[in-house]
Amino acid sequence: MTERITKDTQLCMSLSARPSNIGTRFHNYLYRELGLDYVYKAFTTSDITAAIGGVRALGIRGCAISMPWKEDVIPLVDQMTESAAAIESVNTIVNDDGRLVAYNTDYLAIRNLLASHGVSPSDDFAVLGSGGMAKAAVAALTDAGFTNGHVVARNSRTGPALAAKYGHRWADSLGDLRPALILNATPVGMAGGPQAEELPVPRPAVEAARTVFDVVAFPAETPLIRLARELDRRVITGAEVIALQAAEQFVLYTGVRPSDEQVARASAYSRETP
Repeated sequence: MTERITKDTQLCMSLSARPSNIGTRFHNYLYRELGLDYVYKAFTTSDITAAIGGVRALGIRGCAISMPWKEDVIPLVDQMTESAAAIESVNTIVNDDGRLVAYNTDYLAIRNLLASHGVSPSDDFAVLGSGGMAKAAVAALTDAGFTNGHVVARNSRTGPALAAKYGHRWADSLGDLRPALILNATPVGMAGGPQAEELPVPRPAVEAARTVFDVVAFPAETPLIRLARELDRRVITGAEVIALQAAEQFVLYTGVRPSDEQVARASAYSRETP
């Protein structure tokens, strides 16, 4: 982040129903470290159409999109790149001289984390949810070779559609399913939400799992992750997802790729209490 903000300083931002400081601290840390004339700020809105219009009209360079607007912004952009179009979900908008181009960096982060944590494609899985993050997760799992899975979602329209698109099955609840991999792509466990202290699945399902993956980034230690650690299960956290996907956003916004060490430092800094 520049020492002095001027008329030439590039603004990047995020839009989330419940903003946190994670992305703000991550990006601004790297701007400072790399000496870039950028600044990053988190926002929420009650009018997503007007907010995206503001990104275009004010020349805001980049905008991260979080739940619940990953699909709502699709008609508001000018171009959907392959990463966003393939799963019909947007988590990143880049403003190229008034032309809004949409990407999805969640997909890449999830696929890389499955590989780096050694999760076997032979494991059966359940993805909880059918929104934008669930779409990224199911696509990443399928493309990584996972063939035996369920989309678990109460929405009887989007749930079956997501499962069918990738050749998996749909269930409106976990019920008696006991998958080896549980991936939570719902807001259950998110700080500040109405279900912040709840589990998205019953305890016996966590006991039966080998891997628990929670994409909720704030807090990093959700109730689901805490329980999985207590049971000595392999865990993948939303903090890991947000670091990897944010690093790709950083490159899209600035054209500069930080080193792995710089990303790790920015990620650690982003999770510290201000």
